[in-house]
Amino acid sequence: MAEPVRDTVSATSTAARDRFRSSSTAGHNKTSVRFCKVWAVPKVSEEHVQARRSQILEGARRAFARDGYEGATVAKLEGEIGLSRGAIFNYFSDKWSLFLALAAEDQFEFMRTLEEEGIDGLLRRLAEESPDWLAVYFELARRLRTNPELMRELQNRSPEASRRGDELLASLQEQGELRDDIDLETVIAYINIVANGLALAVSLGLELDVNALLELVHRGIDPQPQ
Repeated sequence: MAEPVRDTVSATSTAARDRFRSSSTAGHNKTSVRFCKVWAVPKVSEEHVQARRSQILEGARRAFARDGYEGATVAKLEGEIGLSRGAIFNYFSDKWSLFLALAAEDQFEFMRTLEEEGIDGLLRRLAEESPDWLAVYFELARRLRTNPELMRELQNRSPEASRRGDELLASLQEQGELRDDIDLETVIAYINIVANGLALAVSLGLELDVNALLELVHRGIDPQPQ
């Protein structure tokens, strides 16, 4: 009678072992799925991008005008612009790119004024410019003098600006509105010298008779009587 007892115990143990293995295998094969809520990223309008970019450039201009390029630290830029460095450099890769963007924007505005209002309009605008703009203008001139690579980099950022200005003045000379007894490069150099001198005088707070100045300029660049 002993054998049947052993068989029964063995069968019972085997069944229990099989149930344990089945339970363990099922536990290992069970997949745990977790869900997380995904929020849609709001689209930023082009108007918002341009407004934020203008905010950064205007604040940076004030900082560069007050402290110069080297003195306008990232912390000072943050304070003047009113944004964190992360927000600022989301639009511009670094401080140098920000300064170059200001320079390129000013160059574009120069060309636009020259095209729409002529030489007189450009010089009058210089005479009325804000101290902040003039300070950045001279900071750029200083860096152009000490860093020849900057001119090439600036031209690469706005390659059409210089070409458009030269083409416009060449067209004026062909139409008889600029003297042609002197080569165009000399006429352009003369206009640049007058513009730079005017900007310097305004930045120093000197009083100027702009109309009298324009009369002298035209005596120098207008076609000469035969």
